[in-house]
Amino acid sequence: MRSFDLAPLYRATVGYDQIADLMDRVLTKDVSQPSYPPYNIEKTSEDAWRISLAVAGFSDEDLTIEVRENALLISGRKSDEEERTYLHRGIATRAFERRFQLADHVRVSGAVHENGMLHIDLVKEVPEALKPRRIEISKSSRNSDILEGKPVN
Repeated sequence: MRSFDLAPLYRATVGYDQIADLMDRVLTKDVSQPSYPPYNIEKTSEDAWRISLAVAGFSDEDLTIEVRENALLISGRKSDEEERTYLHRGIATRAFERRFQLADHVRVSGAVHENGMLHIDLVKEVPEALKPRRIEISKSSRNSDILEGKPVN
């Protein structure tokens, strides 16, 4: 795997640390990503998304959802069951951990577990202070004195 040095990017930019960190994180990950459990990410509106994970065989008590440092962490650990004898075991209930990186101002608005699917709703809420606002331009009283043509000594 190639290794990229992002030090020049850090030296030449101000305020873009998150982009450089994201690029660094993506480039240093292993090529083989875990595929269990399978999931979908759908866009439900302009500023909302839903992550759906197939978690057949897991109960609500077996699943954990946490948000830490702009990362959504979903884990599942099956509680100890009584010993069973299977002729065929096609439903995997092994422990898992899925991690999703969240953008700034994206928060988890809810989670629902139904019919073997775990649905996690996300919404982007930009604070009022960060929303664009229009600044009115007013005329300066100082400039109007100059434009009136007052005599100079």
